[in-house]
Amino acid sequence: MTDSLLIRAVKRHRGRLAAGVALLCLHQATEALVPVAIGVVIDRAVATGDVRALLISLAGLAVLFAVLACAWRFGSRLGYGAAEREAHLLRVEIAEKALDPRGQRSGLRDGELLSVAAGDTEQAVEAVRAVGLTMAAVTALLVSAIALVVVDVPLGVGVLVVVPLALLGLQRLAPLLTRRSDAQQAALAETTATAVDLVTGLRVLRGIGAQHHAAQRYATASRHTLTQTLRTANTKGVHLGLTTAVNGLLLAAITGVAGWLALRGEITIGELVAVVGLAQFIAEPVQTLGWCVQLFATARASAARVTRVLDAPPAIRPGDGSVPPPAPERLVLSHISYAGLTDFGLHLKAGEVLGLLAHDARDAESLLALLAGNVAREDYRGTIAIDGAAVETLDIAEARRVVLVEHHHVTLFEGSLRSNLGGGPEPELLAAVHTAAAEDVLTSGLDHDLVERGANLSGGQRQRVALARAIAADPPVLVLHDPTTAVDAVTEALIADRLAAGRGRDDRGTLVITSSPALLRAADRVAVVDGGTVVAEGTHDELVAAQPRYRETVLR
Repeated sequence: MTDSLLIRAVKRHRGRLAAGVALLCLHQATEALVPVAIGVVIDRAVATGDVRALLISLAGLAVLFAVLACAWRFGSRLGYGAAEREAHLLRVEIAEKALDPRGQRSGLRDGELLSVAAGDTEQAVEAVRAVGLTMAAVTALLVSAIALVVVDVPLGVGVLVVVPLALLGLQRLAPLLTRRSDAQQAALAETTATAVDLVTGLRVLRGIGAQHHAAQRYATASRHTLTQTLRTANTKGVHLGLTTAVNGLLLAAITGVAGWLALRGEITIGELVAVVGLAQFIAEPVQTLGWCVQLFATARASAARVTRVLDAPPAIRPGDGSVPPPAPERLVLSHISYAGLTDFGLHLKAGEVLGLLAHDARDAESLLALLAGNVAREDYRGTIAIDGAAVETLDIAEARRVVLVEHHHVTLFEGSLRSNLGGGPEPELLAAVHTAAAEDVLTSGLDHDLVERGANLSGGQRQRVALARAIAADPPVLVLHDPTTAVDAVTEALIADRLAAGRGRDDRGTLVITSSPALLRAADRVAVVDGGTVVAEGTHDELVAAQPRYRETVLR
């Protein structure tokens, strides 16, 4: 599968690559002919003193160098263009895979996906460039060998035999280079993922005083990456050193043979100059081929990681059905067993605001994962129905259009407040801001600029903007998880009243998973989850009077 990705990359840009390879091959052929042309000039013009032949030769050299320069410029441009376009396409494919609502089972964390998208794509597309460079280097060697054959047949044949054997010997290091490069990229991805995790949870780490332990963890990961990088660099250094040694030996051998032939009078001075020039030039394509071995090895290692993401199966396999018309019970969970949930049952009626208190936070997380459609059907038992239709029979986009899960973790983006709220009609956005009691954010209206992650807002403001965004989406079923933990009691009571008034109508259903007494009091009904199942239902006041543990939890 790794090689198929590289082959696909080459095929996808075959037109641009074909033109680029042709120009690069022309460049290498003309560059190989430079010492040959100089040798001809010496024999035909300099040695004979023919001024006319010298002027014609100089003009020919000028044309040769013009073709050489233009071919390199435009051939390289086409090669780099094809590589950059392929890197862009791979990044888009990875982004689509990462953002697929069905999820993916690559087993990579967010930071690792970021590393694959940013680093491995750049490494993998080097194979596209390496194709052109390899063909150009082979062309240079063939032209040089033919020129040497014209001068002396054994000399040319020797080059044609020795160079391929040397390259085959150097190729033996390619598997080791691939393994070392793969280990390096994996270590780098792990370090990036650790950094992303630490930056994301920095506030929590500081709150519990664990930042020093986290820094040590990152330092350990970074040292491992450094070790892997140095191992890869050492292997590449050995390969480069061997390539340089082969070049030196080849240059010495060709020059020595040519000098011996010149002393014997079997070749002219011009031919000697041409052979020495070709011997020096041959070092360049041999070095290029050695470098291409490294490029292909690194590209294969990175392509394997890219393929792991692109070929990862979806985490869930939903159906393709549409959500039926609104039912009296918008959401029904029956006999659910998943993670800590056991024989769990819950129903949300149209027009109802349902509060849910989970004594174990893990039960709440499991319920949210189920409702968000992040759990494969084979991973849980029981049924989940939206408007009477089993969720596994529905198209996932359709299901998520009806059921919107707003997690406790707030994610805001750089841009205007309007864009972060979804960019709908202004009256609806302002109404959502009012329901979330977030008017204090409107310092510059809906065009108020937010920086990345909403860092120019307080924690409470970020939470209320996220709540306003969920309300502005106006989904038929809205699931909120602890939406007011960062606001004061007065604001929390205001949000509870406005949320109940705004959502408790028509065919809308709202599930609020929280321990907030203000939100639970505003709910039409409250369900209590303990031990993975619903153990009690009723209004907030009824549960406070009848359930000591409930009372202790919400009124602490």
